[in-house]
Amino acid sequence: MNQTISKTLHDLGSKEVIVFTLKIALGALGLTLVPMGIFWNGFLDFIASYLSWIPWEWLQTTGALVATFALGYMLFIVLVNLFTSLYSETLLIRLAKKHYPNTPVIGQPTIAASLAVNAKASIIFLILFILFIPLLFVPVLGQLAMLYLWSVLIKEPTVYDVGSLFIKDSRIHKEKSKKARTIALIASLFNYIPVVNIFAPIFAQILFLHHVLRD
Repeated sequence: MNQTISKTLHDLGSKEVIVFTLKIALGALGLTLVPMGIFWNGFLDFIASYLSWIPWEWLQTTGALVATFALGYMLFIVLVNLFTSLYSETLLIRLAKKHYPNTPVIGQPTIAASLAVNAKASIIFLILFILFIPLLFVPVLGQLAMLYLWSVLIKEPTVYDVGSLFIKDSRIHKEKSKKARTIALIASLFNYIPVVNIFAPIFAQILFLHHVLRD
């Protein structure tokens, strides 16, 4: 795993990966600011009513404000993951040919399937996020809960995107996917660092790529 992570970090610092990620992030940021700007008060009121069980009004207000900002951040993360999943195919193939020139590309992820996988992961993520909002205010436990939620968002799309390109045998696919949760958790750590967070999904994909092809 150490060698796999080392290769992934090296790829992450390459010009092609950085340019790709910045383009993805700018698109996601634009599509985040629009709905958050239009529906800000609605989101704020909804979350405030959800936190009405808190006995102190000032804490309800502050908590709702923090949670609304967090919701906007979550939307941004969801869009970064979605766009990375939809547009990373060419980049992944190029990296695979660079490190493993004899590896054939055996398939191609479809837009419909990719959208379905990402939609499922995103819906589960957002529902769990809303349910876990009270936990966000609990030290340590809240951070661990968010780490798990981010891994939910990353895991299945990563397995699908990389697996569709390079894994034909269902037995090998199942075996390689066993480490997908660990890979998703490692990649999710990026989300704790502003700016660096935009690299989380492509980091997961490249890490899983090396995990799949290095043997």
